[in-house]
Amino acid sequence: MFSSPFVARRISAAGALVLAALFVSAAPALAHVEVQTETPQALVQNVSLTFEAEAESDSAGITEMRVVLPDGIAPTDVVLLGQPKGWKLTADTDGFTVGGPPVAVGTNAVFTVKVRQLPDTDELAFKTIETYSDGKISRWIEIPKGDARPQQPAPVLELKAAAPGASPIATSPSASDAPAPSPTSASPAVPAPEAAAKDDEGEGRTGLLVAAVAIAVLAAAGGVWWLLKRRSGTSQS
Repeated sequence: MFSSPFVARRISAAGALVLAALFVSAAPALAHVEVQTETPQALVQNVSLTFEAEAESDSAGITEMRVVLPDGIAPTDVVLLGQPKGWKLTADTDGFTVGGPPVAVGTNAVFTVKVRQLPDTDELAFKTIETYSDGKISRWIEIPKGDARPQQPAPVLELKAAAPGASPIATSPSASDAPAPSPTSASPAVPAPEAAAKDDEGEGRTGLLVAAVAIAVLAAAGGVWWLLKRRSGTSQS
């Protein structure tokens, strides 16, 4: 009885459903944050990178994207080119944050930055933390290894080899790296309050000493004049 076409079709359909279920259960989660560029090549300068975060919430909009930069890209080498209305870029110690008013619920958050130069490597991973208006946070920070795909993978950009003759350029200095201004010879040094007080005290003592000496000299001169006048009077008598 198993040879009837009807039974054979039912067995085939059941097998197909089982295979499909196994395939779906084994399939890894798709990345919810992606990064793309039109020039994915090592050591390319002034590269535009576009990040897109897929909306996951049915009740809240995305308000912020925090990106950790890979080695070879400094936060000071990143400039914001395009973003949702009202969003701004803030540089951090190890990356940058782009955020502002929440985008519409169910709308992907897309922004573009310009990078001064891509490092000399074959791929770049941008760990990203996504924040929603209701406080929910999605962390896309796991680095894919081999054929295994993590549940919350970081967006990865694969690069072609650098062009012949391309070389790294120096990174832009940050504000904390700027040397402190040195005093010039034209600007006189300002004494400390304690030193100024001591100078004033010394000048006061010097003035009193000069006055005392002057009084002593005048007194001595008066005494000499009186003594001479007395002797003159004695001799005339």
